[in-house]
Amino acid sequence: MSQALRIVFAGTPDFAAEHLKALLDTPHQIVAVYTQPDRPAGRGQKLMPSPVKQLAVEHGLPVLQPPTLRNEEAQAELAALQPDLMVVVAYGLILPQVVLDIPRLGCINSHASLLPRWRGAAPIQRAVEAGDAESGVTVMQMEAGLDTGPMLLKIATPISAEDTGGSLHDRLARLGPPAVIEAIAGLAAGTLQGEVQDDALATYAHKLNKEEAKLDWSLPAAELERRVRAFDPWPVCHTTLNGETLKVWAARLGEGKGEPGKILDASRDGLLVGCGEGSLLLTRVQLPGGKPLAFADLFNSRREQFASGQVLGQ
Repeated sequence: MSQALRIVFAGTPDFAAEHLKALLDTPHQIVAVYTQPDRPAGRGQKLMPSPVKQLAVEHGLPVLQPPTLRNEEAQAELAALQPDLMVVVAYGLILPQVVLDIPRLGCINSHASLLPRWRGAAPIQRAVEAGDAESGVTVMQMEAGLDTGPMLLKIATPISAEDTGGSLHDRLARLGPPAVIEAIAGLAAGTLQGEVQDDALATYAHKLNKEEAKLDWSLPAAELERRVRAFDPWPVCHTTLNGETLKVWAARLGEGKGEPGKILDASRDGLLVGCGEGSLLLTRVQLPGGKPLAFADLFNSRREQFASGQVLGQ
């Protein structure tokens, strides 16, 4: 291990917490942890600390939660920590240039894609949705642009036909931390040089929203099957049946074709639905008030509810 550095860590969700956990096992000193302000969550809308804050508190680390880093007070507070490096992982706040310039070695970011593909908020889900053959983690030196900085290190992993947004997330959360630790060693030793991104190859991973999780049956079945996987565990694809929401947790390409949205067949294998091209077999679904179930389990008790000829999404 090269010299121990004074590190400020900035991150918010589980993906970031995995990185902080790994850094705590190194000789580096985490002098402070930045995370988003507590947000209301759950039915009671109680204020909930982020996964990163929970971990930091457990380890007795100072936690800072400024709503922005654009004001002089927040910037002075960061400068007073005299960090050698700032490690940023899914933090959720834009860092202005004045902040990027504070640490002696600048700021590095662990981003869940093979940059320059999928800059932006939802790189994991967009890679699955697009049918990419692989994904990975890129550790980059940060610039003021969104995920535009020079790439220090890349780790790739194939995306399988079974991968969901959740399974790929968990895999990348295991690949990212060792890559960051390796990059820190290279920066501290002065042996790591960044590679400039080719902006011409950049794609943008828009933030996920619940509206786009509504299944549009006029689209090809292959596209819908990828979306079902990409949006598991959030926002979860859904449609309607007899005016009620039907969440679709798992599906595979079906045999046969028919009118978009029409139930072509229902059996213990699944609910076969016509699409713009081909058909989709829904194999795991969730009715309002129920929990996600294999379609075979629902079919036994609610066969009449899924009679052929009905149209989903009306």
